Order: sequence, then C-alpha cells, then structure tokens
Amino acid sequence: MHPTWTSIVFHIENMSATDIIVSLIDVVLIAYLFFRVILLIRGTRAIHLVQGVVVLVLATVVSGWLQLSVINWLLEQARLSLLIAIPIVFQPELRRALEKVGRGKIFWRGLPLLDEPELEKLIESLDRATRLLSRNKVGALIVLERETGLNDFAETGIAIDARVSPEFLVNVFIPNTPLHDGAVIVRGNRVVAAACFLPLTEAQVDPKMGGRHRAALGITEQTDAVAVVVSEETGAVSLARDGKLIRNLDEENLHSILKDLFLVAEKPSLLSFLQGNGGGGDG
Repeated sequence: MHPTWTSIVFHIENMSATDIIVSLIDVVLIAYLFFRVILLIRGTRAIHLVQGVVVLVLATVVSGWLQLSVINWLLEQARLSLLIAIPIVFQPELRRALEKVGRGKIFWRGLPLLDEPELEKLIESLDRATRLLSRNKVGALIVLERETGLNDFAETGIAIDARVSPEFLVNVFIPNTPLHDGAVIVRGNRVVAAACFLPLTEAQVDPKMGGRHRAALGITEQTDAVAVVVSEETGAVSLARDGKLIRNLDEENLHSILKDLFLVAEKPSLLSFLQGNGGGGDG
C-alpha cells in the first residue's frame, strides 16, 4: 500500500467516535460549500475556469505519483500563481457571493420604505404600465431595488424623483424621447433615475435575446434587484431575478410573482413553480 494511504488508514483506526463525527460534519460542510459555489458560477464563464483549475490540480497529483519531477515542479509553480490570479479572474463571482452573504436572513431587513397597501399599489401600477407597453409593443426595462443599493447604476442615467404611476412609466419609454433608452430604476414607490446603463449578463444566453433582457439578467446577477422587461419585438413580458429569466408572463402571473417577492407571502410561491418549470418560451 502507498505510504500516504497507510498513514490515512492508521489515522482513521486511531480516531475516537467524537473525532469521526466531527470529521464527517467537516466533510459535509465542505461538500455543501462546494455545491453552493457551483450553483453560484453555473451558467457563467467562470465554470470553464473552474474546470481548468480542476484539470491542473489532477495533473499535479498524477505527475507527483509518477515522479515526473520537472512537470510536477512546473505545475506547482502554476498552482501558486493561481492564488493571485483566481481572486482577479473571479472578481464578479466573489463580489456576488459576498453580497448574497450580506443579504442573508441574519441581515434581512425587508423593505422599510413601503407598507403593505403602498406595495400593493406599486404592484398595480407596474401591472398597468407593463400591460399598456406590451399591448403597444413598446420596449421597456424597469428595475426594482431591494436590499442592494443601485446608486452606482442610477448615476449612469438621468436623475428623477417622481412617484411611480402607469402613465409616467409609459411616457418614459415612448420611442424617440430622451429617456426611452436604458432602464428605469425604482426605489420604494419613487422613480429615482431613467435612461440608466446596466451591466450585461456574462452567462450564455439565447443569441436571439435582446439587449434589454441581457441587461435585466446582468443587474440581477450582481444584485438582488428584480427587473421587469417588455420586448419591443413581441410585446412579451419577462421578469428577471437572481440571474434567471421568466418569460411570457401574463398580467395575473406577473402580479402574483411580484407579490411573492415584495409582500413575502406565506403561501407556496408561484415564482418557485415557474422557475422549476423553466419559465416558458420566447420573449
């Protein structure tokens, strides 16, 4: 038996029951951590980088077993270089992970700006606006701020301080007007900015997907915001959250999903059901 395996067997044989339980808990926690990391980077370019790192580590181990000293030394140096390179390459994913930790249940504060009747009124206004925009095939992108502040993105557009209303939102997105390009950012029941530039998604998406949908995915990958998109070509209404897009929503489904997200309903979430079924077809 290889000396390493002999040492491992000897160590296990001399472990107490408490040591074994603690070790099992340790392994389970590490496995869960890796699972969460994989979920975080799935669908982004980072998954290919992870595959490259895994291949590099396996090659280092194999070269050590085969006593290929020169190759092993080169691989070891490359692995040391990764300690510096990985935080730089994975910066967007690391930032997103830390933001999600900060938005965890321990720090969750809800939406302090609006009470339930005001939130219901906001959702009704969004429903009416998207219905009118969809009927006339006017493209629109409305971003609803939640826990993560969107000031950085709001500063890229035109500052506005106006109460959300269907009429106002429809007028903003009328083609060939100064504010129709870009996104509207909503905080509470106020429109804080329009014509805002948002980051595009890094994930692999349908090539037919337009810029508004890519921007909706991008902002929801980096923040906990919710984005409502109206397609200019088809009039279809979509909703993005956590880097996932639910497409072809009717008025009733959109209303229910927004209530699930912002009113924190006790009943099973329609949002979870739709995401579990892939969210529908083309937008």
